Amino acid sequence: MGSAWLAVLSLLPIASVGLLLVGLRWPSTRAMPVCYVVVVLLALMVWGVPSSIVAAASVKGLIVAASLLYIVFGAILLLNTLDQSGGLARIRQSFVDITPDRRIQAIIIAWLFGSFIEGAAGFGTPAAVCVPLLAALGFPPMGAVVVGMVIQSTPVSFGAVGTPIVIGVNSGLSSDAGVMAWADAHGYVPWRSFLQMIGLKVALMHTMTGIVIPLFAVSLLTRFFGPNRSWRDGLEVWPFAVFAALAMTGPYLLVAWLLGPEFPSLFGGLIGLAIVVTAARTGFLMPPADRPWQFAPRSEWDETWTGIFRFGDDETDDARSPIGLGRAWTPYLLVGLLLVITRLRELPVAGWLKSWSLSWPEIFGTRISASAEPLYLPGAVFLVVSLITFALHRMPVASYGLAWSRSLRALVSASVALVFTVPMVQVFINSEGGSAGYPKMPIALADGMAELSGQAWPVFAPLIGGLGAFVAGSNTISNMMFSLFQFGMGERIGVDPSWMVALQAVGGAAGNMICVHNVVAASAVVGLVGREGAVIRRTLLPFAYYALLPGLVGYSIVWSSSRGVINFGSVGAVVLLALLIGWIARQMHGGGDALPEAPEEVDSER
Repeated sequence: MGSAWLAVLSLLPIASVGLLLVGLRWPSTRAMPVCYVVVVLLALMVWGVPSSIVAAASVKGLIVAASLLYIVFGAILLLNTLDQSGGLARIRQSFVDITPDRRIQAIIIAWLFGSFIEGAAGFGTPAAVCVPLLAALGFPPMGAVVVGMVIQSTPVSFGAVGTPIVIGVNSGLSSDAGVMAWADAHGYVPWRSFLQMIGLKVALMHTMTGIVIPLFAVSLLTRFFGPNRSWRDGLEVWPFAVFAALAMTGPYLLVAWLLGPEFPSLFGGLIGLAIVVTAARTGFLMPPADRPWQFAPRSEWDETWTGIFRFGDDETDDARSPIGLGRAWTPYLLVGLLLVITRLRELPVAGWLKSWSLSWPEIFGTRISASAEPLYLPGAVFLVVSLITFALHRMPVASYGLAWSRSLRALVSASVALVFTVPMVQVFINSEGGSAGYPKMPIALADGMAELSGQAWPVFAPLIGGLGAFVAGSNTISNMMFSLFQFGMGERIGVDPSWMVALQAVGGAAGNMICVHNVVAASAVVGLVGREGAVIRRTLLPFAYYALLPGLVGYSIVWSSSRGVINFGSVGAVVLLALLIGWIARQMHGGGDALPEAPEEVDSER
């Protein structure tokens, strides 16, 4: 079978997700079992993968899903604990004291605090922390999920103390003799210097592209969840949004240059948070204080925006014992501190926590193995901090018991979607070794795109990284799968292959915005299971921007020496940015909303 047909068949699982979730608006609880069946039939009947491998991949998927549910449960439990203790009411007031404007709150919490948490823990933890915090502050749960997904872009390549580069790119390239020879020939000795060079290129691309991500997030918030359904309401805060973007990406780029790939997001988020909160308190670039932007009253919200439970209802807050600001914020400070301590490779803590592992090597006699490290996963941090909060806030046992019961009920709603989503991913990425002799589905898809694109490949390189993350749910796994392929494509078309790897890592980060099981997990934390397609429809636009602009700039960079600075890539990037700026200017000057009103969700999502 030709590479084009293989690519089409490999695309079917991804297309089925898009059709059912985004097109037909099925809830994930219905769509993902169907998608799982699609990929299993392809693996068995086309690729000829043995049933034992399909079963082993499915079991590994269930183990990974259990790890995700563990993280989700811990995040929900911590939030419910704070809700029952009264800490959430005090945290909410602390943000009102900075500004009651919901747009600024979204930037501070999702973009800056979320970037810090991404740098410390990764693996969806920022959404597990920031999304429920936004919902608890009074954001529509679906709006909180959309904002949480959009910021899963710029900081992701350096999440979990650099894991997508240090583990993902490293694992994908370090075992290949040709790559090692190229690195040696270009002076990247030791190997660490090669990874640092890749990381710097990734940071440059993210810094350039990420400058509008906070603005994207607040504009989507006001357009789809604001009382006026207006882009303009979000775009009005563009000076502050761009300032907040630079406050994070400036230190982020500097750290990537000086320290390497482990700390850009962690330090960028932390330094940016200090700068932006200080600026907000002084009124720097802030919107008018007498007209803070707010959501409509909750009674006027569309029913598809809300989850199955709420946090911090106003009528119950007053009955709780007052909590001081320091005690209220201590749990989240502890989360950040413990995540950093347990992830730093220079400390022995990670080794201790990883020493207790649950593993299943060579499942059903196959090459596939699975393991889980319950003490190392972020879920353990959330559980420990929940217990500390119980004592620190002097909670009644009955209130803490209620937090547990609510969290367990919320967990059940997320389980159905994840127990099909993650096994589908594992079958997809473990589809090599079949009797047909075809490469595994992700590589077959990439091969087909490469054959069609030719020397224009740099434009498409981030898209492959994004599709890898969309399916696998991880920038790290996407980099593992495609880094060597991207390097080889660079050599095949005669350009610097390290830039192809950098574009892969950037696209892999952007893919987290539309990744199904990340959206499912984030939605589950606020009880919003069944609306995943609606979330993905709203994050497709920023994903398209994030996949296209770096690709055009990358094309311009790699071909500038032979084709001149003015080439297809540079012209395309200028045109794209001009269109974006022109659209923003039109919206700001009363041009109206360019997109139609979001249609009501069909009954299958209710």
